[in-house]
Amino acid sequence: MRPFALMLVLLTAAPIARATPPTTLPDPAAVDAEMARMMAKTRAQGLALAVIDHGKVVQVHAAGKRNAAGDPLTTDTVMYGASLTKMAFAYMVMQLVDEGVLDLDRPIGEYLQRPLPDYPAEKQYAPWPDLRDDPRWRRLTARMLLSHRSGFANFAFLEPDGKLRLHFDPGTRYAYSGEGLILLQFVLERGLGLKVGAEMQRRVFDRFGMTRTSMLWRPDFAGNLADGWTQDGTSEPHDERSRVRAAGSMDTTITDIARFAAGYMRGEGLSAKGRAELVHAQWPITTASQFPTLQDELAPAQRRRDLAAGLGVVVFQGPQGRGFYKGGHDDAVGNTLVCVARRQRCVVVLGNDVRAEAAFPALVRFVLGETGAPWSWEYGGKTFVE
Repeated sequence: MRPFALMLVLLTAAPIARATPPTTLPDPAAVDAEMARMMAKTRAQGLALAVIDHGKVVQVHAAGKRNAAGDPLTTDTVMYGASLTKMAFAYMVMQLVDEGVLDLDRPIGEYLQRPLPDYPAEKQYAPWPDLRDDPRWRRLTARMLLSHRSGFANFAFLEPDGKLRLHFDPGTRYAYSGEGLILLQFVLERGLGLKVGAEMQRRVFDRFGMTRTSMLWRPDFAGNLADGWTQDGTSEPHDERSRVRAAGSMDTTITDIARFAAGYMRGEGLSAKGRAELVHAQWPITTASQFPTLQDELAPAQRRRDLAAGLGVVVFQGPQGRGFYKGGHDDAVGNTLVCVARRQRCVVVLGNDVRAEAAFPALVRFVLGETGAPWSWEYGGKTFVE
């Protein structure tokens, strides 16, 4: 039995109390009131939220401030997507798989004209020459990279010596790595001659009418742009990103990312097989939390049997059945996207204040009911508000 097929068996076997999903969702006024309550509890300065039902956007909300000057956060304010970029990138990659341009299980070295370590280090990518004495890089595949099984740290610059290295045999365990997504971007750009920014624009942003979303900074964003707030309440300016980064350079709005989430639920632009592959349980997640990324694995009896890596997302089995989610975070931003397969429902939350993360479980539960999203795994020891 293939390992990810085994994981699907484990997910199905997990003893989870079933719950009936709410027949109707809270009305917009109730959602506005709950957002205001959560912002007061967390002191978050800005918050945007969207609701998807039956694969369609049914509510879009924004509240609070977009900057220290007090300008209002609106549904068209450009906010930093952070690691929600990874989910959108995986969606684009699956289109290439559908078209036969890329094979998820073909070693990535077969797409390159020369061995990966022979390519010079460039600022946009990782320092590939650091892998010269470790031939295990040849085992890497697109499936491993999209399901965070590369063996890399999150980023090479986080290593004590700043060097890229493999911490375990590729494919053998989950450990979150933005560097793995950057490697797949490199393969697409240098091996296949594609421009990831242009492909994302054409295949994802244009497809779903995401007119204020980009992998690069656009000057027209400046008129309605969100800065951020850190945990201690310090305001930080929006980073005008000048390089396409598959791991997290996307700017977007709550209106736009809601359109993406709805299209993702419908599987628009993908074959049924390709859409199913994205949210298939690729590999078990065996750590107590997502970060630090290279922590020891739990003993088998302590692991969550309902949690697995998908492609660009994390999948889980909850009281409403199958679900998936993706988070996004930096020092001044907190985002989440949680979906359940039944009734094709999602909640998307963009916070331009990292303190908003403490409200995410309560906000998602208020709209969707209990989903079983793995909040303690995603955020470790964070204290959540109710």
